[in-house]
Amino acid sequence: MRTGEIHRKTKETDITLSLDLDGTGTGTIETGIPFFDHMLTSFARHGRLDLTVQATGDLAVDAHHTIEDIGIVLGTAIAEAVGEGRGITRFADAAVPMDEALARAALDIGGRGYLVFEAPFSPAGPGGIPGDLIEHFFSSLCTRAGITAHITVTGRNDHHMCEAAFKAFARAFRVAVAIDPAVGGDVPSTKGTL
Repeated sequence: MRTGEIHRKTKETDITLSLDLDGTGTGTIETGIPFFDHMLTSFARHGRLDLTVQATGDLAVDAHHTIEDIGIVLGTAIAEAVGEGRGITRFADAAVPMDEALARAALDIGGRGYLVFEAPFSPAGPGGIPGDLIEHFFSSLCTRAGITAHITVTGRNDHHMCEAAFKAFARAFRVAVAIDPAVGGDVPSTKGTL
C-alpha cells in the first residue's frame, strides 16, 4: 500500500496526518484555519487521495507555524508513500481555471525538492491567510516530498487564485504518482533511482 502516516509535535504545533495515494478523494481535515481546511479538502478530492489531518497550533500568534508545519508533515508523508517511486508516472502538469483565475502546475516527483511559484496574491491573502504563506506552504511540502514544482497563477481574486493553485497541483500530483503500466516496476529515471 502506498500510504504515509506522520505525527509531529513541536512547541508550536501538534500534527497527525495520514494519506493514501490510492484513495478515493476523501478528506477529514481539522487545522483550526477554515480556509486552509477547504484547500486541503480540495487537494484530497482532486488528487484522488485519502487525507486525514488533525492539527493544533499557536494560532493566537498567527497561522504561519501551523501552515508551514502541515506542509512539512504532508511532504514527509508523501515521500513515505511514494517510497522508491517504482512504477510511477513521475512527471505531470495540469491547468485549472476558476472564474478569472488560471493556475498551472508542472511537477516532477523525482526526489529533488524545488519550487518556482508565481502568483499575484494581495498581502492580506485569501481567507485570512497572508498571501506569501501560500507559497511557503508549497515550498515546505515540495522540499520534504522531493517534488520539483512550477506553479503559476494569474487572476484578481485571492480566493479563486489560491483554490485554482491547489486544484492544479492536485490534478498534476494525481497523474505524477499514478502507476504507469508501461514503466512496470522500474524507477522512472536513467539513474535507476530517484
